[in-house]
Amino acid sequence: MKITSTSCICPVLVCLCFVQRCYGTAHHSSIKVTRNQTKHIEGETEVHHRPKRGWVWNQFFVLEEHMGPDPQYVGKLHSNSDKGDGSVKYILTGEGAGTIFIIDDTTGDIHSTKSLDREQKTHYVLHAQAIDRRTNKPLEPESEFIIKVQDINDNAPKFTDGPYIVTVPEMSDMGTSVLQVTATDADDPTYGNSARVVYSILQGQPYFSVDPKTGVIRTALHNMDREAREHYSVVIQAKDMAGQVGGLSGSTTVNITLTDVNDNPPRFPQKHYQLYVPESAQVGSAVGKIKANDADTGSNADMTYSIINGDGMGIFSISTDKETREGILSLKKPLNYEKKKSYTLNIEGANTHLDFRFSHLGPFKDATMLKIIVGDVDEPPLFSMPSYVMEVYENAKIGTVVGTVLAQDPDSANSLVRYFINYNAEDDRFFNIDANTGTIKTTKVLDREETPWYNITVTASENDNPDLLSHVTVGIRVLDVNDNPPELAREYDIVVCENSKPGQVIHTISATDKDDFANGPRFNFFLDEHLPVNPNFTLKDNEDNTASILTRRRRFSRTVQDVYYLPIMISDGGIPSLSSSSTLTIRVCACERDGRVRTCHAEAFLSSAGLSTGALIAILLCVLILLAIVVIFITLRRSKKEPLIISEEDVRENVVTYDDEGGGEEDTEAFDITALRNPSAAEELKYRRDIRPEVKLTPRHQTLSTLECIDVQEFIKQRLAEADLDPSVPPYDSLQTYAYEGQRSEAGSISSLDSATTQSDQDYHYLGDWGPEFKKLAELYGEIESERTT
Repeated sequence: MKITSTSCICPVLVCLCFVQRCYGTAHHSSIKVTRNQTKHIEGETEVHHRPKRGWVWNQFFVLEEHMGPDPQYVGKLHSNSDKGDGSVKYILTGEGAGTIFIIDDTTGDIHSTKSLDREQKTHYVLHAQAIDRRTNKPLEPESEFIIKVQDINDNAPKFTDGPYIVTVPEMSDMGTSVLQVTATDADDPTYGNSARVVYSILQGQPYFSVDPKTGVIRTALHNMDREAREHYSVVIQAKDMAGQVGGLSGSTTVNITLTDVNDNPPRFPQKHYQLYVPESAQVGSAVGKIKANDADTGSNADMTYSIINGDGMGIFSISTDKETREGILSLKKPLNYEKKKSYTLNIEGANTHLDFRFSHLGPFKDATMLKIIVGDVDEPPLFSMPSYVMEVYENAKIGTVVGTVLAQDPDSANSLVRYFINYNAEDDRFFNIDANTGTIKTTKVLDREETPWYNITVTASENDNPDLLSHVTVGIRVLDVNDNPPELAREYDIVVCENSKPGQVIHTISATDKDDFANGPRFNFFLDEHLPVNPNFTLKDNEDNTASILTRRRRFSRTVQDVYYLPIMISDGGIPSLSSSSTLTIRVCACERDGRVRTCHAEAFLSSAGLSTGALIAILLCVLILLAIVVIFITLRRSKKEPLIISEEDVRENVVTYDDEGGGEEDTEAFDITALRNPSAAEELKYRRDIRPEVKLTPRHQTLSTLECIDVQEFIKQRLAEADLDPSVPPYDSLQTYAYEGQRSEAGSISSLDSATTQSDQDYHYLGDWGPEFKKLAELYGEIESERTT
């Protein structure tokens, strides 16, 4: 089967078609396929040959964009088995078979039914086969071939990235590259000139140029100035067919902006300026603005302002506002029209960012002269000092002069000035001021200890213009006088141990003084000379504003006296010196051997015995119950009113008769026989039975020697009268009978009634070995022994 193509449309393809039809038909476009057969040659025997394939790869061409009314002829399939009798049927399969490409199954002609676009699909792969129409069996194996879509110039060049926006610095050299543009052509670049693009510039000359082959845009002029023209719109064209006539073209716009460089120095619009500033302008305030113009933009237009000379350099200062690029003129010192009426300043403005490539265009700075006119205004009074400090002694009389303030009118009119003190409604007015002279005086007696410092505000105003006010602060220091005596720094809790030794320091005290240090320390401590010498304690001045309390004797007893009072005197170092008296309270406490206080209360005796609070409460309840029983018993007894019968014959010593059973001779609580035998001594020796008396008792032989001269009956009557008149006696009647036996026997009495008047040789040191429970008892009996020894 042979394949024949007759697609010759354009003149360019005439040669190809001719070659294809003449030469190529035998070699490329048609392949002769022979079937398996035996060739008979005359005179030769029949020879069997090996069968050969009849299909060889081949391709067809079809022009794109075919617009004719009839289907476009592509080519022809032909098999060597086809004898022209219609017995061979041609079948076409593959891409586009039956839809785009159709085949005449009898003749093998292939036609394209649709207009093809090479830019969408460049070729189609199909399969051809010849079969027997009667048996539907393949006459030859299936063969593959390609139909290529042949390109025509139907696509114009396109700029896919346009339009373009680009910048280039001003003043660039000629030929500076700006941008490279690229256009694409969808036609086949391997076939003809359909995709060969050439660039040209349609708009933007003579400022820019474009390379026709590469599309690179460059500057075409020297020193393009942004300040003259900033924006340019350049139109670039791309044309295919190498720019020949008939080629297709496309264009794009390139917007080029010249960026700024610092090629323009700043310039002041004027060489001379004039500014009016009133003399009342506040120091630090802005009084004017000045600005130099710069044609550049951005950082290239940044500048700083400075005062380069002039007689107002010390009075004014200038700073730069970075946002507005203005020079802000400020006042450094106050103005005074009466002293100077005008100032001259030379101000310079200079760029901060310089480009040395353009230094030949400089200098990049400019200067101008500014004349400042000081305006005269009516000013408030001016005090001679910005603030005043005055002093006055406390306790000074009302009307004492503290000091004087002075203010004057700074204007040439020199108006009179009046003064007054600004007080709040709740302030105490301790001072007043003379409205004409400015003299400040006291209106109350001042106390430095209460308020050591006063701050007042004095206001001055002109008589001619009271609305113009000026103020000044006056500080008044109250000086100290010695009007406060010293006193103890605090309340002292002073404790002395029972086992203290003579000369022992038990406490250190200090003093304080409300007066100033000049009238306070140094403090002197001493005892009052008008009081008798204290036998228990003394005072020692440590000469460092403290004093020590010392003991004068050994041992103290809480049972004898638990609190002592020590009057002391304190004087300060003022002139004249002041003194005060105070009384120190000293408590007697039980201490450990190392000096630590154990207890200072009397109930510690019970605590030392190991009794708890609950036990103490139980004991108290028992005592209350016993007292109630006693009261009931006495009430019942008094209701009986039975006389007490006493036998006249009962003259035994120490006989006590009750209407109830008593304790016999063992009951020694009824009376004291010593008082009977020596009434005069008993009058002098009344002591408590729970405390050991500190006075010595009269010996027994002295009592016996004077017994005969005492009227016992008279003594008994005296005692009876005292008992009847004594309101503290029990609420029941009692009778005590005394009898006199005569001289005592040589054997002596075995009674213990006189044990309180005699000394015992008993040794109590063994109590210290009984343990801590008997420690207090050992101390008590130890003191007794010590006193007896003394």
